[in-house]
Order: sequence, then C-alpha cells, then structure tokens
Amino acid sequence: MITKPDKNAIRKKRHKHVRRRVFGTPERPRLNVFRSNKHIYAQLIDDEKGVTLASASSLDKSLGLEKGSDVEAAKKVGAAIAERALEKGFTKVVFDRGGYLYHGRVKALADAAREKGLEF
Repeated sequence: MITKPDKNAIRKKRHKHVRRRVFGTPERPRLNVFRSNKHIYAQLIDDEKGVTLASASSLDKSLGLEKGSDVEAAKKVGAAIAERALEKGFTKVVFDRGGYLYHGRVKALADAAREKGLEF
C-alpha cells in the first residue's frame, strides 16, 4: 500500500540536520522561525542557557493583523522581532529556518528583520 509521507515529520528531520550546526550563544542568539497554517512565530533563543530572549508572532495584538498566514504578516513579525532584538542589544543573530524552505513567508520574515538592522 502506498502511503503519503508526513510533511511535518520530514520537516522535523530536516530541522534536526540543520540544528547540528546552528547554535545560539548569548552574544549571537538563534532566530528561530515556526510557521503554522494560520500564524507565524519568531523567537530569539540562547541555546547555552536554554532561554528565549525575545519573541514575536502574528498573534500579537500590537501588530494589528487581520490574517496571520500571509507574507505581509511575516514581514511585520520580522520587523517586530528585529526591533525587540535591537532593544535588548542584539545586532547579530544566527538564522534558523526551522526546516522550512527559504521561500515565501520564511524569506519575508528574514528580509524584514535584515531591513530593520539585524545581521545574519
């Protein structure tokens, strides 16, 4: 019997492969992206301590989004995470795309964060 592969399981496997190399430090935290069907989330993570330093998502009321699953929402979330990172004194981060292809919403989030001043 032919079964359809689980896309999320494949993504998690790809993410594990990437996470072997990508590691957040207190000086250069990891910018992690999680994309669901309805929303997009971004976190700055210090992997040495295992702490989230800042976060932003399309659920934030301050962003004023009607729809959280489009490229415009991703751009606003990217700008918000960059502003929060700069407030805390972080200018350089390591980008962790979460096993997703660098395309669409993930790319829009990354580009918006770069435009606001984050380096990666």
